[in-house]
Amino acid sequence: MTRETDQREVSGRASGEERPGSAAEVREVRTDGGDEIEIPEVDYVSGSGIPVRGNDIDTDQIIPARFMKVVTFDGLGEFAFFDQRFDENDDPKEHPFNEEQFQDSSVMVVNSNFGCGSSREHAPQALMRWGIDAIVGESFAEIFAGNCLALGIPTVTADSETVEELQDWVDEHPDEEIEIDVESETVTYGDTTIDVTVDDAQRKALVEGVWDTTALMKSNAGEVRKTAQDLPYVENSAIPEAE
Repeated sequence: MTRETDQREVSGRASGEERPGSAAEVREVRTDGGDEIEIPEVDYVSGSGIPVRGNDIDTDQIIPARFMKVVTFDGLGEFAFFDQRFDENDDPKEHPFNEEQFQDSSVMVVNSNFGCGSSREHAPQALMRWGIDAIVGESFAEIFAGNCLALGIPTVTADSETVEELQDWVDEHPDEEIEIDVESETVTYGDTTIDVTVDDAQRKALVEGVWDTTALMKSNAGEVRKTAQDLPYVENSAIPEAE
């Protein structure tokens, strides 16, 4: 039997809801029109862990291309790791995203070069909609990490031995929390606190609540329009009105 490529219901956790946010504070940005836009300051994230082992896990594994034929990102969470979770007959395979003990997990622990391959932003969108709030790993593909930052998802790194020890701990303690302090660059689990690395630009954007560039552009729509009007190669008809 050939797997159909329509987006039907599949088993596993995928609420389709927006991530609740783990930030302690919210940055309020006032738009040119006087409205306020709230951007969470993501300086701390906590939640139980889920280990996804393997190097070079690419974006096609995270979200297969056939599930990207959507107008919005809504519902992508249920298709995260679909081909790793189900066989050609849609029967479940062994995968952490299928295991009952990890269905409420929000901190993913991965290995080297996670998120490599294409630049599709659908990959972190699918993970976010499955329920992932932060990712700890050995290393990340640069574009994938940038796409995560655009969603307020920290991608923090540690050495191979440290990550493998954390993955083993998660397997043994699936209900216990991992605490990620983005600002101080530490991860705490059980009685252990480890030093991790957060890219300087990422840490600044998350901690200061300036990671949502779309919201920031919207808040400065008037200035954007003014700059565009001063550019000789931009026609006035192509400049949108600032709300």
